[in-house]
This record gives sequence, C-alpha cells and structure tokens, in this order.
Amino acid sequence: MKPVVDGVEAQYQDRLLVIRLNIQEPTGRQLAPLYGFEYTPTFIFFDGQGNELWRQVGSLDTSRLHETMQQIQGTHP
Repeated sequence: MKPVVDGVEAQYQDRLLVIRLNIQEPTGRQLAPLYGFEYTPTFIFFDGQGNELWRQVGSLDTSRLHETMQQIQGTHP
C-alpha cells in the first residue's frame, strides 16, 4: 500500500495532506477510537473543516484512489 499512497500523495501534494497512523503505536492507539478505525489499512478523507468525506477499510489500488480523489474534488473543490 505504501507505493500507492506515496504516488497519490505526490500527485495531489498541493491539495492533499497525508497523515499516516500506525495503530500499533501510541498516537495511533489514541486516535483510533476518536476516528473509529480498528483495521489497517483504513483510509479516511476529510475536508478542510474536519468533516469526513469518504472512508475505506482495506486495500485500494491506484486507480480506485485516483477515482475517489476526483470524485471528492468534484463535490468539494
């Protein structure tokens, strides 16, 4: 998954901030209940006001991640 996320992060760097959390580490364990994630990978997209726009539990391929980014940009430019 890292190469997929790295690629999307590079392509959308002017519009996207990627925060990676590991639920095996203290910060990840603290934030998991706040954002409702238990499994990895879990992808959660938020808008600039902190509203959740999209969530996916499980792996994603590059095309699905790009498709999701385009959909979000269309509804939240």
